[in-house]
Amino acid sequence: MLRRIVLVIGLLLGLALTVERSVLAQPTNDYTLEAVVTGFQRPIEFIQAPDDTGRFFVVEQRGVIHIFQDGEVLSTPFLNIMDRVTVLNNYDERGLLGMALHPDFTENGYFYLNYTRQKDSATIIARYQVSDDDPNVADPDSEYVLLTVAQPYDNHNGGQLAFGPDGYLYIGLGDGGSAGDPLNNGQNPRTLLGSILRIDPVSREPYTIPEDNPFVDGVDGAPEVWAYGLRNPWRFSFDIETNDLYIADVGQNKYEEINFVEAGTAGGLNFGWNVYEASHPYRGDLIGGATMPVAEYDHSKGCSVTGGYVYRGETMPDLDGYYLYGDYCQGTVWWLKRNEEGRWETALLFDTDMQISAFAQDLSGEIYILDYRGGIYQIVPE
Repeated sequence: MLRRIVLVIGLLLGLALTVERSVLAQPTNDYTLEAVVTGFQRPIEFIQAPDDTGRFFVVEQRGVIHIFQDGEVLSTPFLNIMDRVTVLNNYDERGLLGMALHPDFTENGYFYLNYTRQKDSATIIARYQVSDDDPNVADPDSEYVLLTVAQPYDNHNGGQLAFGPDGYLYIGLGDGGSAGDPLNNGQNPRTLLGSILRIDPVSREPYTIPEDNPFVDGVDGAPEVWAYGLRNPWRFSFDIETNDLYIADVGQNKYEEINFVEAGTAGGLNFGWNVYEASHPYRGDLIGGATMPVAEYDHSKGCSVTGGYVYRGETMPDLDGYYLYGDYCQGTVWWLKRNEEGRWETALLFDTDMQISAFAQDLSGEIYILDYRGGIYQIVPE
């Protein structure tokens, strides 16, 4: 996810994406960022509660979740699990890395966390519940661990959790770390590392495997694995209108990539790492059938991709259907969209001076940017 900032030389004029000439019109409006709230420590999620309270959950990597409501941060944290989460160092990729609210959150109070455990930095996927007497405070003793995954190294932990349109929980896990995937986890679907997992966390404890998962029988891969061949899928998201899936995968030392999965596509896709870095050969013999990214950029334009969302709001109609994403090191924000001829185009939307740790999307489809240094900002028309 978050790697040491490097000096990047060159003008940001676009991305190294190979496309033919197309007919897609670029967005016409100018955009700016409007501060929503600042003062957090390493924010990595900004999630609106699916109710009429206007609450947002702000997730800090150190292990604290706050509530932002009516322009203020509530004095009492929603949850503090710093005693369970890996103690962070500078540029640490461990910690509390993801949160997802159950689709029936307003009824059952369930939410799910992805964090690295303090004693050994293993990945923990756990369910928590809102306390019985205060909807603004979670019960720290309600933790129920669904899944524990050993991490061989300290980096490439992934982190994203998201409920898909099918109601299942999708989990992003990196390849286990170090450089170049020395354990070859990316091309081994029998391990949970380097994959997007897909589970049903409700039907039975700790979870069940959806019947249409590609390796449901456990013969050719782990039953939980839905897609593999990923290095570090720090952030992925579903288009709330089309249900398409976008996966931003952080690259090794040359390329960053965006992968696309059209709604209705069966699981089992192989995104190529560590045979490929983005669409470029990286190591070993090339393989057939790998799914190549729909966009990529080289390290003259950034060093760590941060996946975003497809814009579906009302304040910027010319951005409707455009996927927005950025780079942590450069603070650049780009758009991506498939044109009428079926080819993908991507270009610069605007520059920032932020360390973009994440994007967020509210219930109305508007999009926000999280600055790792503490601020949350909404993209608005200039």
